Amino acid sequence: MIKLSGVTKKLLADDLIEPRHQKFILQIEDMTVLVTHNIDLAPRINSLSEGDLIEIYGQYEWNHQGGLLHWTHHDPKGRRQGGWIIHNGKKYE
Repeated sequence: MIKLSGVTKKLLADDLIEPRHQKFILQIEDMTVLVTHNIDLAPRINSLSEGDLIEIYGQYEWNHQGGLLHWTHHDPKGRRQGGWIIHNGKKYE
């Protein structure tokens, strides 16, 4: 799990196959990561736009394209610490 902030570089189409995910590319300094935010477990960030600054806490997994950030939601089974996204002062978890 990692906490960081960045700017949304590109909004992608939602993945509507369950579990559904809101997807976007986040620019963090000189690298980018794909964020997959589970919208079956946490609210979708409807007001998110390219160029928005967000804070995020989630599980990072490296790949050759910069990495993937997921688990940006609560744990419905309560077995581990959940993640979150803060956008415009509102926390999505």
